[in-house]
Amino acid sequence: MDNKTLQNLAEVAAYSPAPDRRLFSASHEEIARGLTTDIYFIRTRELLRHMGLDRTPVTAEIFAGRNGVLAGVQEVKNLLQGLPVQVWSLPEGAGFAEKETIMRISGAYDDFGIYETALLGMLASSSGWAAAARQCREAAGAKSMFCFGARHVHPAVAPVMERAAILGGADGASCILGAKLAGSEPLGTMPHAAMLVVGDTLAVARQYVKVMPPGAPVIILVDTFKDEAEETLRVAEALGRDLQGVRLDTAGERGGVTPGLVREVRARLDQAGHRSVQIFVSGGLNPERIRLLSGAGADAFGVGSFISGAPAIDMTMDIKEVNGNPVAKRGRLPGKSDAPGLKRII
Repeated sequence: MDNKTLQNLAEVAAYSPAPDRRLFSASHEEIARGLTTDIYFIRTRELLRHMGLDRTPVTAEIFAGRNGVLAGVQEVKNLLQGLPVQVWSLPEGAGFAEKETIMRISGAYDDFGIYETALLGMLASSSGWAAAARQCREAAGAKSMFCFGARHVHPAVAPVMERAAILGGADGASCILGAKLAGSEPLGTMPHAAMLVVGDTLAVARQYVKVMPPGAPVIILVDTFKDEAEETLRVAEALGRDLQGVRLDTAGERGGVTPGLVREVRARLDQAGHRSVQIFVSGGLNPERIRLLSGAGADAFGVGSFISGAPAIDMTMDIKEVNGNPVAKRGRLPGKSDAPGLKRII
């Protein structure tokens, strides 16, 4: 990555986004150049250079505003890689406490100060998503839990969000790029659109078995046209052992997926001899609902907005040493924190 960054306020003033730009999200190159930074870091760069202090060696530490699960470290590492800095961090996926130091950076301030905005944002957003996924993971216990949240965020960050969800404990994700970045394959079967276009759930189910590659999970939506229990039995009788599961995603206008509905579908499947067919639930899930539906007999969970809409965890970067001397703003403790969990990553 080219690490040539904005050098002064004149370059900021001269910069103008292309009028035919297709999307408003920042590219990798724009982030690396410093175009997503807060303007005051450019002012600081210009001021320190004017005073001859831009090469001052400093040590900065990043701490979190609340408890969470760390994610975004790999992006920070990629952003800073190649710069003359040293970086220590907790590992991705590690839990952290409020005010705990999660990362430390040492080097000349001018070499990394311009990236404070970007790296804090990477850690704040990803850690918030990972923390929400961890809550869902704990609620699901040993049962499967997947992230289906890509549709709730801007597509430029959807892969970041779903990768963070997997770090937090999701067993997989539906977003193609998000899953691939996490080293897994995207998971998911079909949307209601397939049923609505064809006009019959069973016709779709039969074709799904024929068309999809071997090993593709056969999990059929059963809430599009008919009573969910009725449609479940209809599909189960037709597909037999080919059917692995049914998905309940009942619209909120009809009360959503309830524990009572899950219990009924489970009982009717069992009574009809389809005990191996699992029940996958999705739609407005959160940890509390996951626990309730799990207790009613649900086997797997697809979580969307609880993860994708999770608030970012505020991250703060403080300079703790200047020229090897302990410093701090009022209210903070000067000098490096006691952070034995940090490991050198750059």
